[in-house]
Amino acid sequence: MLDRTVFLKLWGVSLLWGGNYVASAYMLRDFSPVFLSFARLVVMSLFLISVAIVNTSMRRPTLREWGLLLMAGITGTLINQLFYFTGLQGSTAGNAALIVALSPIATTLLSRMFLKEAITGQKLLGAVVALIGVVCIVLYGGKQLGISHGDVYLLVAMLGMSVSLLFIRKLTTEMSAYEVTIYSTVIGTILMSPAVAVEALSGNLHASHQALTWVLLVGVAVVGQGLAGFWWNQGIAAAGASMSAMFMNIPPFVAIIVSHFVLGDPILLAQLGGGVLILTGVAITNMRRRSPREPKAGLGVS
Repeated sequence: MLDRTVFLKLWGVSLLWGGNYVASAYMLRDFSPVFLSFARLVVMSLFLISVAIVNTSMRRPTLREWGLLLMAGITGTLINQLFYFTGLQGSTAGNAALIVALSPIATTLLSRMFLKEAITGQKLLGAVVALIGVVCIVLYGGKQLGISHGDVYLLVAMLGMSVSLLFIRKLTTEMSAYEVTIYSTVIGTILMSPAVAVEALSGNLHASHQALTWVLLVGVAVVGQGLAGFWWNQGIAAAGASMSAMFMNIPPFVAIIVSHFVLGDPILLAQLGGGVLILTGVAITNMRRRSPREPKAGLGVS
């Protein structure tokens, strides 16, 4: 039986991460994309550093680990965040959530290419189905047929995240996921500084003058990313990766619905159809064959 608290936390993570896409799109009305990314990362880093100060069990990485952390920070924070917020300006919160949902498939294929991990026919089928879904969103998810530059940037952001997971897999064989998250996020935030300077020197940097928008930014960084991340890790530890992954089918559709009512974004048939294909592909990829003696898994709430 799955503990009620864990179940509620996983639901909470799904809703928070779905709402994050809409909140980010909303804040881009008052912030330039690079500065918004940097500001959110600074708040997130300060939150993680405060947690690290309280938890004195963190150790200093080795030289090899510093190298892997640097690569994880470049791909998973710098590239991912830069292209995510820049892409979100030319796309919608719903499309962003659906494209990012492709990350597990991309990670599977990249793991095969670079880590030589085995890929089964089942995983390959899931990848093909999900890719068809992305094509539907990118080609038909706009007001007219064509490829949106925002969607292309979001695809680059998703690939950056997927590549970073390869480095994180290597790091977590020797370090805790908690340590990797803190170090890589702080490194990525520092690497973002030159990009903010370029945006400022070019005259394109602007920030909100509304206190409530800044409160929303802090809330997204601390609650929507920091606290939700800890809840997610607790859910994986208690419920397992397979069951936890089921909850990741929820954020894209939360983003589409919330952005429709909050931002006025239309709900397009291409988004719904492409989203179903992506999530079906992810489900096929993560489906585990049950042995004859293995009992069926059920979701119980005590």
